[in-house]
Amino acid sequence: MTATIHSLLVANRGEIACRIFRTCRALGIATVAVYSDADAGALHVREADTAVRLPGAAPSDTYLRGDLVVAAALAAGADAVHPGYGFLSENAGFAAAVQDAGLVWVGPPVKAIELMASKTRAKELMAAAGVPLLAPVDPSAATAEDLPLLLKAAAGGGGRGMRIVRELGDLPGELTAAAAEALSAFGDGEVFAEPYVERGRHVEVQVMADDHEGVWALGTRDCSLQRRHQKVIEEAPAPGLTGALRDRLHDAATAAARAVGYRGAGTVEFLVAADGRPYFLEMNTRLQVEHPVTEAVFGLDLVALQLCIAEGEPLPAAEPPTPTGHAVEARLYAEDPARDWQPQTGALLSFDMPDEPGLRLDTGYTGGDTIGVHYDPMLAKVIAHAPTRTEAVRLLARALERARIHGPVTNRELLVRSLRHPDFVAARLDTGFYDRHLAALTTEADESGRRLAATAAALAEAARRTATGGVARFGAWRNVASQPRLRRYRGEPDGREHDITYRTTRGGLALEPGMRVVAARPDRVTLETGGVTRHFAVATGDDRVYVDTATGSYAFTALPRFTDPTDRTEPGSLLAPMPGTVVRLADGLAAGAAVEAGQPLIWLEAMKMEHRILAPASGTLTALHAAPGLQVEVGALLAVVTDAQEEPTA
Repeated sequence: MTATIHSLLVANRGEIACRIFRTCRALGIATVAVYSDADAGALHVREADTAVRLPGAAPSDTYLRGDLVVAAALAAGADAVHPGYGFLSENAGFAAAVQDAGLVWVGPPVKAIELMASKTRAKELMAAAGVPLLAPVDPSAATAEDLPLLLKAAAGGGGRGMRIVRELGDLPGELTAAAAEALSAFGDGEVFAEPYVERGRHVEVQVMADDHEGVWALGTRDCSLQRRHQKVIEEAPAPGLTGALRDRLHDAATAAARAVGYRGAGTVEFLVAADGRPYFLEMNTRLQVEHPVTEAVFGLDLVALQLCIAEGEPLPAAEPPTPTGHAVEARLYAEDPARDWQPQTGALLSFDMPDEPGLRLDTGYTGGDTIGVHYDPMLAKVIAHAPTRTEAVRLLARALERARIHGPVTNRELLVRSLRHPDFVAARLDTGFYDRHLAALTTEADESGRRLAATAAALAEAARRTATGGVARFGAWRNVASQPRLRRYRGEPDGREHDITYRTTRGGLALEPGMRVVAARPDRVTLETGGVTRHFAVATGDDRVYVDTATGSYAFTALPRFTDPTDRTEPGSLLAPMPGTVVRLADGLAAGAAVEAGQPLIWLEAMKMEHRILAPASGTLTALHAAPGLQVEVGALLAVVTDAQEEPTA
């Protein structure tokens, strides 16, 4: 089949839609976006040549409605559809509907999607093709010797429906929970079990195949750093693999692609045990989030290759280009890693990344956009490419450190610390990295730096009140002082309070001994302390003060200003930590029920992730306001638990 694509609809949103549009512009292809009501002003809509509204906000009413997407393509005059990743990208019915409508499908054959859609069926097919596998475990017959087990949704990915079971008594409950989450996320509650490999590495191979029997295995990627079974940092090539293991992975990936008659971009994922033995996990029949690291080391545009293959063209050569250098990608999320990865929402006031050679930014946001509650909280992917792994990691960490991101809390600091952690630097990688290191990586250690930043915030505010537009220069603290002035700030998100005292003198503003104000204006402060001069960029917005330095960024709320919702509620109140939808309650949960400290009571879904609301103490549930399907705002009262120690006795 040969076809020429003139206009392409991307059946997706956010950064992947913007990334595909970028290639289309370079190839002279017109672009069509689809958007929900929640995305009416989104970057992918602004960048597209044409956009078609999908009425509603929930994914089930919009981006998951294949019939509406096909109708949008026809209405806009598109002649091809690219699914991106997520949503309908691995939906065989949607792929068939696109082709039935006479449109070019920029993806693999429908049969290949069907064969790989169920992880259980895919494993059977891979076993026949000689691809190494973990032996499945029948949950109903599992014994203590089979532990630990990993439960996985047969029809899904992205960490949804996955549970690690270490105690046999937990297996029934975890099976029920995994099945419920899988049904909610994918419309299929099938769950299977397999051995959980401790300290295994997640290594994958990018494949690209055409309709002319050509198959490329484009190196390896390591995606071991994960939170909730979702990738956070990825790199290519996977470090520390022997040549024999690399060849085995390439051969297995090629065999997997040929076994299903694959076409287009796909990824074969493996778990590599500590002893170096690889096991097939799944084949993703789509473009992966982490594809930029492969593009960087091979000098390719994988989306351009997808489009050429969809038009019927063969791969450019029998063998792929020779890879060069090393690439690392970090996923920047609007979430708080220190608080169970809670997604964050609100206005993204500023979003500026350094523009340096070797850096790439894939994003669906710009400063001024709003991060909503309906979709994944990923803001961007930041990619660094350099001749060596050491250089690439250093470049990426520094770029993240220098970025200016004002608005909701992000995982930026966690990414920087992860990239500089001794285990990551030494390529001691496995999927348990955050299980072991998260507490240390999210502990606030730079107290002096945070206090200096709070001081800069106070001085910038003083300059705002008195400046006439020019830069105010101040002398040393020793000048004759007036009465001290106090400003109080609460650090975000750690909640620590900082009392900053300064005096107004004839020479300007003065601080504590050993600290000198070199210059201060509303947007920039320069301090000298311990003989070292430091610069602070200060911005205000969304009731916060943002201070950016050469080595980190800080956010503060001036006090007193707002009270925490917990200050207005009775003890034991369970409040919604973010906007979302109640998806289920603990079995038998009702007012009057006895609960144990730490017991999961309510499951809240927000931004494609489930969050458990736990009992704060052992006692009695004295009020229950949550019910499945209820949509709640942040701070909404869900339930009240009366501590057993506070309950009246007869």
